Amino acid sequence: MTRYRLKDGRGPLCRVVGEDFQCYGAKEGIPARYGLGLTEDSAGNIWFGADKIFRWSPDATAVYFEKEWKYVGDLVVARLAAGPSGEVWAALDGTGPKMGLRHYSDGKWPSYAVSGFDGANVRARALLVDSKQTLWVGTLSDGLYHIHDGIADHYGIVDGLSGKGAGDIYEDREGNVWVLTDKGIDLFRDTPVLTFSTTEGLSSADIGAVVGLRDGSVWVSNAGGVDVIHADGTISAITTGPGMPGHGPTATLADHTGRVWMGLNDTLMYFENGRFFDVKKSDGSSLQHIGTVYSITEDAAANVWALSAVGGQGQMHLFRVKDARVTEEIPLDSLLGPNLIAADENSSIWILDTRDKLVRYHDGQMETFPLAHNESGLIAYWLVHFDSALWLATNKGLYRWKEGRLSVLDSSNGLPCSPVYSLVKDNLGSLWLYGQCGLLRVSASDLATWLNSPESKIAVETFDLLDGAQPSVGQEMSPPASKSADGRLWFATNQFIQMIDPGRSYVNSVPPPVFIEQLVSDHQSYSTKGDLYLPPLKSELQIDYTALSFAVPQKVRFRYKLEGHDSDWHEPGTRRQAFYTDLRPGHYTFRVIASNSDGVWNETGATLSFQVAPAWYQTKAFLLLCIVSGLFAVWVIYHLRVRQIARAISVRFDERLAERTRIARELHDTLLQTVQGSKLVADDALEKSGDPAHMRGAMEKLSGWLGQATQEGRAALNSLRTSTIETNDLAAGLRRATEECLIDHSMTVKFSVAGGPRDMHPIARDEIYRIGYEAIRNACEHSSASRLEVALSYAQDLTLRVKDNGIGIEPAVVAEGREGHFGLRGMRERAERIGSKLTLVSSPNAGTEITLVVPGGVIFRTARATRFERIKTFLGRRERVSNQD
Repeated sequence: MTRYRLKDGRGPLCRVVGEDFQCYGAKEGIPARYGLGLTEDSAGNIWFGADKIFRWSPDATAVYFEKEWKYVGDLVVARLAAGPSGEVWAALDGTGPKMGLRHYSDGKWPSYAVSGFDGANVRARALLVDSKQTLWVGTLSDGLYHIHDGIADHYGIVDGLSGKGAGDIYEDREGNVWVLTDKGIDLFRDTPVLTFSTTEGLSSADIGAVVGLRDGSVWVSNAGGVDVIHADGTISAITTGPGMPGHGPTATLADHTGRVWMGLNDTLMYFENGRFFDVKKSDGSSLQHIGTVYSITEDAAANVWALSAVGGQGQMHLFRVKDARVTEEIPLDSLLGPNLIAADENSSIWILDTRDKLVRYHDGQMETFPLAHNESGLIAYWLVHFDSALWLATNKGLYRWKEGRLSVLDSSNGLPCSPVYSLVKDNLGSLWLYGQCGLLRVSASDLATWLNSPESKIAVETFDLLDGAQPSVGQEMSPPASKSADGRLWFATNQFIQMIDPGRSYVNSVPPPVFIEQLVSDHQSYSTKGDLYLPPLKSELQIDYTALSFAVPQKVRFRYKLEGHDSDWHEPGTRRQAFYTDLRPGHYTFRVIASNSDGVWNETGATLSFQVAPAWYQTKAFLLLCIVSGLFAVWVIYHLRVRQIARAISVRFDERLAERTRIARELHDTLLQTVQGSKLVADDALEKSGDPAHMRGAMEKLSGWLGQATQEGRAALNSLRTSTIETNDLAAGLRRATEECLIDHSMTVKFSVAGGPRDMHPIARDEIYRIGYEAIRNACEHSSASRLEVALSYAQDLTLRVKDNGIGIEPAVVAEGREGHFGLRGMRERAERIGSKLTLVSSPNAGTEITLVVPGGVIFRTARATRFERIKTFLGRRERVSNQD
């Protein structure tokens, strides 16, 4: 499309050609010095104004108009607008017979006037022909006009316009119209649900019932009469007086013939051929004082039924009318509170009683059907019969009653809210519910699904406040909803009427453009242009995005995904921010798509690529260093473990070698020497085998030596095999050692145990046992003592004391041990291995005392000794130290 400009300095009209302008002036038949109000019509003609109105054709010819205004003086054209069929509107700066808003038609410029708008009296400053081919006119001080379908809607400050004057008008890509006023910017958009109130021309805000008639008009009853909304959108009123013989119309009905029945002046009347007529009694007298008519219906036999409160007590009566005569009057004394009626295809009349019972009246008989579970707290707003079933709009959902079966459509089935005020079916079979949360549409297919399976969930299209719906409870005058002849649906509240046209498509098919606004990393904002290189992240990454849909921006929904991090799309709803924490270093691409209020998605969306730098501990060099360090640590641990195992094995080998050495010493010092001596005795006996006496003496001596060898061998075996592991009792093992001592020796033995036995490590226990066994055996074999004392004490530490009153041990032997003997040396080695202290005190003819003290922390496995035992052990240690000193 060629672009044109005005007032370039080289002519009043210029067009952009490549990177230059082609300008047209007097040579091309355009004598003006500057231009205003540039517009282009459907034929490609360029229209603009100066002191005249010019039309410049694509063939570079200009036509200007002046004769219509030759006596006006200086002509200033404020704005021009062109329509699709060659129409052009010009806004002249002034008012009067030849000024104001003009309309070009058949080569002439008459003043433009429609119902509610006179162009000659309007000083226009802005013009726009929108995509629906309607005209918007912004004025200098009289607000805004919207001209459509031959009528004009006016918007001023009292209607919500931000200012008195409108300076510019713009239509965006979604069909929204923006108006720049002297006080702000206003947005106009086409909402699905339209409201008719006193602002739109209704005569009263006290709304009752709404009824659609066969001629396309809609009757709206109110406190003062009836407002008639005609098919062309105009509104007229039938008020009390010449037009209406009464006031306060209540329930209304349009029957199959086109008659309108209405409760009026405490009676029942009908409207036909432009007049109201009274309903007569069967005898031809007037039907008077029947009270307020709450509900009217028509049965299949063309009988009209009316429910009315008769008398001062408000007793409800049911009237049947045929040919404008009452043929039957039925008192409803047995019913507690009937206020709604409906007729079925069998000419039965259904009455809602006490709001939890249904009563059927047919051929003079009444039959009651209680609603399921005796619905306490149920409030019914309307009862209607269609599709061979009764439908009841209540505060707990939509009730459907057919052949004794009750079904409920409420929030558990997919309704956004349960309270339903009214309902009506459109020409396509969809069910429309006027509910607490908006106008709800259940498609024919979803309705069929629910009818087959009342427990199933269905999809519900919702038109809420953002779509123009403002539902509220009406004044309990039926009907609260109706369908007009053109298929439009009408719903009554207590203050206004709302309408929706199911035949129109309200889907906004324009996908919204998506933009990524900014990226915030660790509270620092970054530009979204080009690829971003971010420093290492410390905490949070935030990405702000938006989508430009101004129709209902509150319903714009988003999806986003961070490639390189997310495996699937996120569904944030209407939130316009994405958050990520602790992103690892790498390259990422953020993608976001959006849908408009009608679920039309922009699948392309917007993208942003960025890269997160690694921190020093996230670099490859650091990773390599960690791997090398880990391998080195494993190598060190492995070698330390090998050394530990080798050291443990070596210690076990050393222990075994030491034990074998000790056993060898014991065998050498005892058993082998005795066996060697026995051999010498035997050899001596063999040399003098002829001397019986000498032989006998030698054999007796050999027998004694062999017995001693047996004892010494048994002692060595006992030191190897006798262990406390079997009984886990050190005292019992030492006691057995003293008992063995008494077998071949006569001495007095005193054995005592202080404190309760405590569990200890088996190795340490065996070492203690072997030290004690060696001390007891030495006392028995070598001390020549008459008394032996063995004391074992369990306290914080373990103390073992072996004392005799024998000949004692020489000091040199105590210090160094006997040459060729390993008993004392072995006891000291064992004590050292378990971290204990071995003390040997001996003097000639004064006996020997051996004391072994083993730290409890080394050997005890159970709880520590009691405080009393620790004090006793401490005092015992001090006493021993004193004795040694």
